[in-house]
Amino acid sequence: MVHGTGRRIRKATSAEGAGESGLAKLIELHALNSFGDMLITVALASTIFFSVPTGEARGRVSLYLLITMAPFALLAPVIGPLLDRLPHGRRAAMAMSMLARAVLAWTMAGVVTGGGLALYPEALGVLVASKAYGVVRSVVVPRLLPSRLSLVKANSRVTLAGLLATGVAAGVGGLLHLIGPGWPLRGAFLVFVIGTLMAFHLPHAVDSAKGEQRALLHAEMHGGVHGERAPEDARAPKASLRTVGPSVILALRAMSALRWLVGFLVMFLAFLLRDEPIGGLRPTLALGLVALAAGTGNALGSVLGSWLRTRGPEATVTAMLLLATGATAAAALWYGVVTVVLVAGVAGVAASLGKLSLDALIQRDVPEAVRTSAFARSETLLQLSWVAGGAVGILLPLNGVLGLSVAAGVVGLMLLWTVRTLFRVGLRRRPTAPRVA
Repeated sequence: MVHGTGRRIRKATSAEGAGESGLAKLIELHALNSFGDMLITVALASTIFFSVPTGEARGRVSLYLLITMAPFALLAPVIGPLLDRLPHGRRAAMAMSMLARAVLAWTMAGVVTGGGLALYPEALGVLVASKAYGVVRSVVVPRLLPSRLSLVKANSRVTLAGLLATGVAAGVGGLLHLIGPGWPLRGAFLVFVIGTLMAFHLPHAVDSAKGEQRALLHAEMHGGVHGERAPEDARAPKASLRTVGPSVILALRAMSALRWLVGFLVMFLAFLLRDEPIGGLRPTLALGLVALAAGTGNALGSVLGSWLRTRGPEATVTAMLLLATGATAAAALWYGVVTVVLVAGVAGVAASLGKLSLDALIQRDVPEAVRTSAFARSETLLQLSWVAGGAVGILLPLNGVLGLSVAAGVVGLMLLWTVRTLFRVGLRRRPTAPRVA
């Protein structure tokens, strides 16, 4: 049965040329990554959120998230250029993110029972390593793209594999937790050790930068005009975000707002529903419903992504931001079980479809020679937005109406900015021609 299941999984991941290009190995690695992350989540659910008093837990997570966010903010403008200049070590980078989580999972297994202070920096270290993996994985996908697949469809397939693995891991983690609170973490250790070895078995194309150049997400030339030669020190480009084209910038801003919202909801609702369950539900049941809605929305967005990829990505990402704003505002106005579950599901759909739309715009408007670099820089910004949203979610008072009103205000302002830009940009049919460096 195991052999037959493995054959069917390999057949599914290798379809449409993914086996020949090496994308199938990345899909399997990402599924393993999601499986391990979920095992850690299951192990920590009963410690960080339930065994420690709410005020104390929020204080600890706030402190360490802010400490973690500081180096993240400093590294955000560095990771993209670093990947540009060191394009041959991405298999090693993915392996190191797996190995770091394996070590942290094994270490946490020894202290998870008491829920001590040492657990928090280790848990947030796992979060940072997971986000770092996400940046590198996004960069790697274009290098393994089969000729028969679009970039959006390939990303959708990778995402779906991760979601399916997460669902299986939730059940496995629950069974391991019955043996003891440290066993899901020991399982995660084993998963990430296997993932470390699998990362080095990715195709050599992952570490090949042949034909690639660096993308400047925004650049302004100073000095000469009308063809005049500017002085040597005045012609250096100033890094900014415009050379990839206005449509990509529109989608990047909208996706940053959606990632901010997801990070906010994860942290805010995790503590809010534990402290003040809605509708008379038990905290575990309320959190389970919200998590199920978010996961279902994420999967639905991935399924719909391939169908919508040719139907105006600018309009799609704007519509997703509008949908998320409306759902968040409704949850603030009519706070209850239905609206909270709804906003979690809508945020999942919006973030998933918005990311696929951003991928489509990068594929359409950014030349192939600089596309990998553009993915590295955009993904870094999105990960930082998630961390920023999580920090705000922890720092706000545990008041559902207040928190969701703040969230609706933030995404609403970004919606207005996005709509204004959309009217200026319009729906482009032909790719732009960004400058490269």
